[in-house]
Amino acid sequence: MSEVITEKDREYEAEEQASAPGANQPIADRVNNRSLRPNSDAFSAFMKTGWDNQEPEVEPLESSKFTPVRLAKLGKAFPGERLVIPAGQPKVRNNDCDYMFRPDTSFAYYTGLGQDYEAGAVLVLNPVDPSSEEAKAGKTHTAELFVAPRADNSTDDYYRDAHYGEYWVGPRAGLKELAAMTGLETHDIAQLADALGKDVGAEAGAVRVRVIADADPQVTALVEGVREANGFADPDRNAADDDKLHEFAAEARMLKDSYEIGEMRKAIAATKDGFDRILTRLPHVIDKPNSERMLEGAFNSNAREEGNGLGYDTIIASGEHAPILHWMRNTGVVRQGDMLLIDAGVEVNSLYTADITRTFPVGGKFTDLQKRLYQAVLDSQQAGFEAAKPGATYSDIHHACMRVIAERLHEWGILPVGVEESLSPGGQQHRRWLACGVAHHLGLDVHDCAQARYESYQGAKITPGMIFTIEPGLYFAKNDLLLLPPEMRGIGIRIEDDVLMTEHGPEWLSAGIPKQIDEVEQWMADRATAALV
Repeated sequence: MSEVITEKDREYEAEEQASAPGANQPIADRVNNRSLRPNSDAFSAFMKTGWDNQEPEVEPLESSKFTPVRLAKLGKAFPGERLVIPAGQPKVRNNDCDYMFRPDTSFAYYTGLGQDYEAGAVLVLNPVDPSSEEAKAGKTHTAELFVAPRADNSTDDYYRDAHYGEYWVGPRAGLKELAAMTGLETHDIAQLADALGKDVGAEAGAVRVRVIADADPQVTALVEGVREANGFADPDRNAADDDKLHEFAAEARMLKDSYEIGEMRKAIAATKDGFDRILTRLPHVIDKPNSERMLEGAFNSNAREEGNGLGYDTIIASGEHAPILHWMRNTGVVRQGDMLLIDAGVEVNSLYTADITRTFPVGGKFTDLQKRLYQAVLDSQQAGFEAAKPGATYSDIHHACMRVIAERLHEWGILPVGVEESLSPGGQQHRRWLACGVAHHLGLDVHDCAQARYESYQGAKITPGMIFTIEPGLYFAKNDLLLLPPEMRGIGIRIEDDVLMTEHGPEWLSAGIPKQIDEVEQWMADRATAALV
């Protein structure tokens, strides 16, 4: 339908053009040229009347019972220092459209805030006076949360600010609400600059400042300005100090408390539901164009219904795509006879994510060759699980998994050297078909605790409270012409589960997601039957 332009419209446009910056308008401001914005005093007065004040209903988050202990441990590691942990800002997707906001992981861990409540917020741990009664009682810091106030209907920003204005984004949590949710003392973000600079100095007894530097460039620049103005002008030294803060925050997350373990169980349960949806959809998409994406959509819709979203981009890899480790285009066709590798995880509202991989025979039954290859990966994973006991290391898991893989490749006549030579540091020929790692920490990030030191990660003992994956595989690329028989080329298999270390040994958190050959075939048959209902 064509748009009818009236004389009044032309008069309005002329007024808008007269007040516009004109040809010298900075290019960054031109995004607003796509729409006409009412600016009259009458409109402003009109927009401030007649609205119901939509007060968000809030209650303390379950996480708020656990964050005080986390904050106390953090403070004790950096006595007398101000610690700055930003939530971060939305990331631009294209032009003036942002990706869905997800807060920085350290911020989420220490505030307990998930979802997208607090873009632009900053958590600050202020050191207490060492002579105070609080300090004598063992307290090192007071945590303060700096956030933008509500832009409700009493403000011009209500209808003018597309980022915070509640006309645009709906009722949101402000100072009062976030204080109730987190149990943290909460202040207007406008006070942040003054709060960061208070008592900072290089002299004895003065305050030093550290920041999670990559979370929010604007906050990091603000901190750097404060440091430079108060005797800390060495950027390399400052960066090293900041890295230590980030490192500590990552290593602190290695041990999960009971709340975190509960959230991980929720994420795994939701992920199982997502796999159910995939298998229900599978019989309807075989041999159709973009069928990988059809299955991706089935899982992703479940992630939004049961959680905050995806923990990472879903991998749906059929046939020759399955050996591609990070296949995320999902543009292929799921064909009868293929092996279908699916790596997917739901991130729940608290931002904890599962990480599960299953490999299915598209027709519902494994061939003899597929069984042989699949069982080798399953045996490798079980060997890793048995190696994972309190006091073991990630390296122990790795070597246990790799030994099984090397032995099977040798049995099949694929490995060009002996098993022991291949497993030696100077060999590693078996890694041609399993080049990636087989275990990693899991939690708020799918590859959690990534800023930890090597000696705290690979070289550290596995202790109760750790959650990690075990995920060996075999990846026989279609173009691998060296030693593979033709029938193996284009087959990729990975089996990945989430494991909790307890005082009594490892627990398969994802035990409810079938993976034994007969269980997988039965699972597929049950979901195919459900698809007919």
